[in-house]
Amino acid sequence: MYKLYSMQRSGNSYKVRLALALLNVPYEPIEVDILRGESKTPDFLAKNPSGQVPLLEVGDNRYLAESNAILWYVAVGTPLAPENRIDRAEALQWMFFEQHALEPNIGAAYFWLSLVKGGRDLQTHALEDWMERGYGALQVMENHLKTSAYFAARQLTVADIALYGYTHLADRCDFDLSPFPAIRDWLKRVEAAPGFVAMDWRPAEIDDSASIAAEA
Repeated sequence: MYKLYSMQRSGNSYKVRLALALLNVPYEPIEVDILRGESKTPDFLAKNPSGQVPLLEVGDNRYLAESNAILWYVAVGTPLAPENRIDRAEALQWMFFEQHALEPNIGAAYFWLSLVKGGRDLQTHALEDWMERGYGALQVMENHLKTSAYFAARQLTVADIALYGYTHLADRCDFDLSPFPAIRDWLKRVEAAPGFVAMDWRPAEIDDSASIAAEA
């Protein structure tokens, strides 16, 4: 069974928990509070030298870091990972976009404004840039979703999970999603997927009949 080191309030960690829930994959959850320095201990750094979560233990002394890499690992061979060459490339395209355009801006704003006490005052100089670039990323997503229900392969894939992680938190860190109706409709489609779990959900028994895997 996998061991997943994650932080409940982390958007990147949530992406992995959501994928595992959608696929009905059991795992042992291990909470790591990065705000308390728990990812910087010698024991954790021996597992992941970058000192970040999420981290997936896939075997004896085998660990996989980076949320989107973990998404691909758990999704291969399931409906969440496109098999067609161009569909797979498009999914990766949007996952790269998430990491360079969405997460550094909306993700950073969420971390400092929602998780760190006094973070707004500490990051006043950066907030304007986060907002400008974050809104720019949302507009790119909105333009795509005006003509497509999902981001790749005309179905829910790991690309949607990667983008959902921080997009659904945007309104918690000063972003207004009201000008983006296509994004808001897409968020509802993701949340309607069989097996979907919210960010505050914690693993328990998973209903085998209510999962993406059951539809394969």
